[in-house]
Amino acid sequence: MKKHLALFLLMGGILLGSSAYAKNKKILIFCKTAGFHHDAIKEGIAAIQKLGAENKFDVDSTVNSAKFTDANLKQYNAVVFLSTTGDVLNDNQQAVFERYIKNGGGFIGVHAASDTEYDWKWYGNLVGAYFASHPAQQMATIKVTNRDHISTKHLPAEWKRKDEWYNFKWMAEGLNVLMSIDETTYDAGNGKMGDKHPMAWYHEYDGGRAFYTELGHTAESYQEPLYLQHLLGGIKYALGLKK
Repeated sequence: MKKHLALFLLMGGILLGSSAYAKNKKILIFCKTAGFHHDAIKEGIAAIQKLGAENKFDVDSTVNSAKFTDANLKQYNAVVFLSTTGDVLNDNQQAVFERYIKNGGGFIGVHAASDTEYDWKWYGNLVGAYFASHPAQQMATIKVTNRDHISTKHLPAEWKRKDEWYNFKWMAEGLNVLMSIDETTYDAGNGKMGDKHPMAWYHEYDGGRAFYTELGHTAESYQEPLYLQHLLGGIKYALGLKK
């Protein structure tokens, strides 16, 4: 009888322990720059780490592309390209990342993630666009066209804020656009895309989930509650979370 009781308590402890210590989801912030380096990257890392602590997901960060191995990426549920620029992964590392996404991994591209890997078409389709140009930082109005998504449901229909506004020279097909910039609300001639000028989107791609937001150039962005909630929603989407 005592042996059965002891075994029951032990098994109960194991079950309780496994529930109590269930692993958090985990993301990797990748912020290597081979071109322009955004000063706000450090604020972005700190902000995402804080979001992780508040929302029960773990966060690592690196500028080391050698971390892109099958064994290492296996521990992460999503990877954030935080204002990466230029050619940041070699051919072998690119192949690793393609396998990671094809196996169901998540991707979050922030701001200059679209100013990255211009010669890697698979990545272009993942992030959704390639950067062309931008005017000086200024106020503009964002039209939030999809307020049902986890990254935008908290936003006003028209969102006025200051940032650095990209024009894109190429965009992928099949993107689910979340918001667009109103080119009439900032200096004439600075917008180059007309009425259809997306600023954030999401899509399922090659087995995984991808979210991109153009917003996030300024250090102030990472103290802005509406922007942080938008970024958090994008991370949650890439992690496969609904709320």
